[in-house]
Amino acid sequence: MLRQIFLDPRPRDDHGEQGFTLVELMVVIVIIGLLATVVMINVLPSQDKAMITKAKADIATLEQAMEMYRLDNLTYPSGGDGLNALVSAPPGLAQGERYRSGGYIRSLPKDPWGRPYQLAAPGKSGPFDIYSLGADGAPGGTEDNADIYGSQR
Repeated sequence: MLRQIFLDPRPRDDHGEQGFTLVELMVVIVIIGLLATVVMINVLPSQDKAMITKAKADIATLEQAMEMYRLDNLTYPSGGDGLNALVSAPPGLAQGERYRSGGYIRSLPKDPWGRPYQLAAPGKSGPFDIYSLGADGAPGGTEDNADIYGSQR
């Protein structure tokens, strides 16, 4: 008997049943739920800030493309041509040979909410405004729903 105890240190269970009790499982589930809640509370606001930062970076890229367009063509695209003029030459371009082969950007990005960026030409404070309508997709708004403008404004 002593030899068996020392060689097999596992406790003997007379009933042959092993496992966790329901109370132990419930405690673990509650702890996991609390940890998940804390993580979500800290991560979700960061996602909103990241989307706004991405929109500002996209707008800055589009503004640079607009400036390159102006340098080559001596004017900004009209409001009617929109941002598509950065991808392919507009049909009414006075000197089409000045348009850069391949365009000024490969493709027009969508804002982080999946909608196209907007162009207002002339802009409120310059020759053009490129902006996103924000999370709500409607003009105006506050906080996350506010319109996002680039450096031209």
